[in-house]
Amino acid sequence: MRLDLRQLVARDQSADRVVPPTGFTANLTVFASAAMAFLAVFALALSLATGRLADRWAEELARSATLRISAPADQMATQTEAALRVLRQTPGVASARALSDEEQAALLAPWFGVDLPIGQLPVPRLIEVLETAEGYDATGLRLRLAAEVPGAVLDDHTRWRRPLVEAADTLKRLGLVSILLIIGAMAAMITLAANSALAANGQVIEVLRLVGARDTYIARAFVRRFTLRALAGATVGTVLGVLAVSLLPSANADGGFLTGLGFQGLGWFSPVIIPILGAVVAFGATRYAADRVLKGLS
Repeated sequence: MRLDLRQLVARDQSADRVVPPTGFTANLTVFASAAMAFLAVFALALSLATGRLADRWAEELARSATLRISAPADQMATQTEAALRVLRQTPGVASARALSDEEQAALLAPWFGVDLPIGQLPVPRLIEVLETAEGYDATGLRLRLAAEVPGAVLDDHTRWRRPLVEAADTLKRLGLVSILLIIGAMAAMITLAANSALAANGQVIEVLRLVGARDTYIARAFVRRFTLRALAGATVGTVLGVLAVSLLPSANADGGFLTGLGFQGLGWFSPVIIPILGAVVAFGATRYAADRVLKGLS
């Protein structure tokens, strides 16, 4: 059984009468297509947004590092100045500055409270290091610090970046799996609807065969009607999904993960593929159902 795009698009009123224009199967096809497209829009938006968020976090952490100096109180200022001198002489380091007692107290406040007497405690001195786009040689810097500033420990946030990259990859894979599951569910529902319509029109199909109609003619009527129904339903679901995504909070640094979960830039055009994909799925599912049922009726 061969069906090409020209046969699918071309309208044949006599063939269209084989499939009931309204009823349970029509409603099920349109509703299933719309619901699956709506969910696919959210799965796509969430996958793209979490990928952007993880990339941004990884980039921010990749451009910064922390130097921690643990030394006796009488040597802290000397080692801090020596560490700053080494950092300023290191190619690839854009800037380096020691955090003040107030800044370190603010960092520790969530765990120890705002009244922490940081000046009276043996708290290491922290130095914020920002690197250039080219970056610096972390191994060479560690070796030099070990020789000139024994109490210095460089943390280039590698242990923070790796989980973020892995999380981004996992979320992208989960997004892809979700879309594949949605497509599978849509194909299953449309197949059931097509089987129901074909079974309900079994006597009509037998009469059409008696008057000389070929299975390709009969299948084309079912495939065309169900494909157009799925396309219409998926288009409505996609439009509703995009409208819902547009109502989500925009990217906001204060909101963190809970904002910026929608599309950005050219990403707003990505949902256009969803109705097309829905029509392709409906075409394949209905063609499979028609082929199987018509062979069973032979």
